[in-house]
Amino acid sequence: MTITNVYIASPEGANGRNVVAYGVLKALTTKYKTAVFRPAVSNHDHFTPVLLAASNAGLGVALSTGLDIHQVRRDKEAARGDIVAAFNDAMNVSRADAALIVGTDKSHVNDPTTYEFNANIAADLQAGVFLAVCTIDRWPDELKETVQLSIEGMEKAGNKVLGIFVTGCEPRHSVSVKNTLADFGLPVWTIPQTPFEDAAQADAALDAFQANVPTEEVLRALDADVEFPVTSYAFQYSLLGRAKSNKKTIVLPEGEEDRIIKAADYLLEREIVNLIIVGDKDAILARGAELGLKHLDRARFQAKDDENVLKPMVAKLCELRAKKGMTEEQARKQLADASYFGTMLVVLGYADGLVSGSINSTANTVRPALQVIKTKPGQKLVSGAFLMCFKDHVAVFADCAINLNPDAEQLAEIALQSAETAKAFGIEPKVGMLSYSTLGSGKGPDVDVVEEATRIVKEKAPDLPVVGSIQFDAAWSPSVAATKAKGNDVAGHVNVFVFPDLCAGNIAYKAVQRSSGALAIGPVLQGLNKPVNDLSRGALVQDIINTIALTAIEAQ
Repeated sequence: MTITNVYIASPEGANGRNVVAYGVLKALTTKYKTAVFRPAVSNHDHFTPVLLAASNAGLGVALSTGLDIHQVRRDKEAARGDIVAAFNDAMNVSRADAALIVGTDKSHVNDPTTYEFNANIAADLQAGVFLAVCTIDRWPDELKETVQLSIEGMEKAGNKVLGIFVTGCEPRHSVSVKNTLADFGLPVWTIPQTPFEDAAQADAALDAFQANVPTEEVLRALDADVEFPVTSYAFQYSLLGRAKSNKKTIVLPEGEEDRIIKAADYLLEREIVNLIIVGDKDAILARGAELGLKHLDRARFQAKDDENVLKPMVAKLCELRAKKGMTEEQARKQLADASYFGTMLVVLGYADGLVSGSINSTANTVRPALQVIKTKPGQKLVSGAFLMCFKDHVAVFADCAINLNPDAEQLAEIALQSAETAKAFGIEPKVGMLSYSTLGSGKGPDVDVVEEATRIVKEKAPDLPVVGSIQFDAAWSPSVAATKAKGNDVAGHVNVFVFPDLCAGNIAYKAVQRSSGALAIGPVLQGLNKPVNDLSRGALVQDIINTIALTAIEAQ
């Protein structure tokens, strides 16, 4: 494959880095419409305008820069999501074929985590990396060690280094420098010390670059076999992008909750979904104004006492619950509950899906859905899966929310539902049926259930990669799998983890979330006719945004 997002990273952020960035940009523009993006810059940045003048994507400084470096230093983790969003906005507006991404500049503030930040951003933006390392005042062994550590830092974040630029290198030392770095198996280019602080020096800088770095070699280095990491920030943005590509209408029954309307404002500002907020419009807009929210008026508001909606809703609910003897009076009483009211908006076709649970229990969210939306044809149960976003990939954990002690048939259905969820979010499923036994190493009735469930999955979906019973470590780790499940192609590569019961699943996802820092999105309620998703009562605004987006994608 050809890599078209290129990140210029430097442990110094200066000393020839600008020459490299400018030269690589010029090489890219010979073949691609190339945007320039700076993830984090200071308000004294004079280099970005120079790069933009050489770009052929037509963007200005505002769209080509992410955040102010001072804001990044205050909270690097929070900054990553904003930078991913800014980068994708720039690429969408410019419709560029490639991007040159230039890391942070040298600063008088000594922040020891800056290089790690650049590595993480490169991973978030799924960019191949060119290193720019200065050789001035470094002996050959010091240069080699600097390059080694720089590569390790990039690879730790999941990145692929495509080539090494050694700056400040006298021509007479070029051959020895390349020999010193030959063990890395990467293209190495040397560039002599060349001042480049402003636009007046751009032509001389480009001459120095092109005299030492053939354009065709730079482009050839981009033809590399790279499996980019899917970081939690990249995955979250992909949710928003996919939701926006085919806008659906989601109902939010808990319009009185601050976190809900903050999430709604964020999504409405970016036109990602259409929203129906249940509650009193004036009261919600007034509260939104107090919170500084400016886009809530783009939502549709639905009062629960609106007879134009309530009358057909009552009739439909009586029809659906006729076997239970539902009367009109009982229906009206039931519909006073916001979750029931919101669910019926989905049933009547006003909305494509529902998100609730920030102030209501899971039972209050799921019960109305089970009673009036019901399960998909051929499905006998509803289960709850979490999308677990790790540092460099996304996995599915299930069932972590609904079924207490599933039997073999139910466990198999949970596995098949979870595999479909994985596919819906771009994950090619490899299913692990978890137990305290790996392929017969342990015995007992609990193992028997998992092994029977595995047999049923294989029978119903013969092309689905599945392994069971299997212990978590053998499912997760290729090295453990090589010992415990030798010769099994799925073991060690599982990305859909099916837990044997609710106790194990719920404990596991929360333990992993809290101890590893993984982002848990969900639960995704699987098996319903229409997408209805539950929130944790401890959900953050970003959790709610993610859940609304994934509900919209399910509705697509």
